[in-house]
Amino acid sequence: MNKVYKYTEEQLKEDMRLVQVIPHQRQIVYQEMEFFCFIHFTVNTYTGREWGTGDEPENIFHPVKMDAKQWAKAAKDGGMKGIILTCKHHDGFCLWPSKYTEHSVKNSPYKEGKGDIVKEVADACREYGLKFGIYLSPWDRNSKYYGEGDAYNDYYVNQLEELLTSYGDIFVVWLDGACGEGENGKYQSYDWDRYFEVIRRLQPNACIFGCGPDIRWCGNEAGQTRPSEWSVVPADMADAEKVSSLSQHEDNIKFRERGIDSTLMDLGSRERLKNEEKLIFYPAETNFSIRPGWFYHPEEDDKVRDFENLKDIYLKSVGGNTTMLLNVPPTPEGLLHEKDVAVLSQLGNFIREAFADNIALQAQMSSLPLTDVQGNDVQVLKTDNMDSYFENPVGMRELEIALEWEKEQRIAYLVLKEAIQFSQRVEQFAISCIREEGTEETVYEGTVIGHKKIVPLGDIKTRKLKVRITDARVAPILSFIGVYGK
Repeated sequence: MNKVYKYTEEQLKEDMRLVQVIPHQRQIVYQEMEFFCFIHFTVNTYTGREWGTGDEPENIFHPVKMDAKQWAKAAKDGGMKGIILTCKHHDGFCLWPSKYTEHSVKNSPYKEGKGDIVKEVADACREYGLKFGIYLSPWDRNSKYYGEGDAYNDYYVNQLEELLTSYGDIFVVWLDGACGEGENGKYQSYDWDRYFEVIRRLQPNACIFGCGPDIRWCGNEAGQTRPSEWSVVPADMADAEKVSSLSQHEDNIKFRERGIDSTLMDLGSRERLKNEEKLIFYPAETNFSIRPGWFYHPEEDDKVRDFENLKDIYLKSVGGNTTMLLNVPPTPEGLLHEKDVAVLSQLGNFIREAFADNIALQAQMSSLPLTDVQGNDVQVLKTDNMDSYFENPVGMRELEIALEWEKEQRIAYLVLKEAIQFSQRVEQFAISCIREEGTEETVYEGTVIGHKKIVPLGDIKTRKLKVRITDARVAPILSFIGVYGK
């Protein structure tokens, strides 16, 4: 070890305060899912809009080849663990036969008004072993109640209850802060606390994204990520998400594709949090579309993201302590376009193949300190299970782990995980390899780990790797080390 950190009593007290902020079990489950599919589908698919006006005739919605199983298969093949459906976007058109509005699939020609897209997608998810989530836009440009205060909140809750009680388990309720003027010239004040109460009561295991307390927006819609993504952040960030964001503008494509503002880069460092009295565990999600728009537009068929771009975002988002939500919009026929499906298949094959063979299982593994506070040796890190972990003594912020093989290995990726049930702790780490001539070379230096860090190592050749945690809050608690070759 290069250096032994010595805490002052004040420093230890502050770090102890930070690591007391831990996730709820529903957040842990959500992060372990890692990668999901977003489906944007409504009347906009037929009008060419990104935002509907709310006055579209219901009879334009007619997906003549509608196949939710094709969607689910493509998501499964792409390596995704769930689908989130836009059950109602800002236009107010409902993909289920809601009894609270006529602006619904029940008045469309689809299955002669007997169709229910939400049910079809929920059923397809179950068939393909995926979880099902819902998006229900708070802004409804069709509802006569919008802008009428409690009357609209009653309407919204009624529709929320329909979705949460009719389609089985829901893993996430995805909410944004879109808020516009109603026909009466009034803006609607959303009763967020009431919405949250309904979700917790009817689907207690569901996370609430965005305008809610469980999962936060990463801050852009371009698939960009921070190099240091902290899950422990100021509590008022949850309130900040409850407002209209810059993304909620129909023509604001430039914002969707912008990088992260540098002023927002640091959300959870020690320096950032030292004067914050209230903290929450609020992990990020990287959400973006496979095309420039969220809804399908035929003129974008030649603008589908390619495999290398999606691979890069996957490694930086799922591999950078965020979940990844990739939107794939169906065509007017009700099918995912063949170009989108093809690139999803490439991505899924990469995920399955690149991380299939953990060669750390064949390595001799040792550590300093030799054992953790429970007397475990470092072999527990070969098991990808949060219930087994290696925990340093309080105040020992450094940990060194060596992996050595009998023969030289070609190594592409190294994966690290913290036991995040004990909060997010690692502040700095480094990876080095021992060359054949015996020299040690640092090949990677990083900051945070969190739920998962994927370290790209190119194609190095070595018989020995060292992982050094050089700084952590209170003490590092790792749960997994994986090494994957070419």
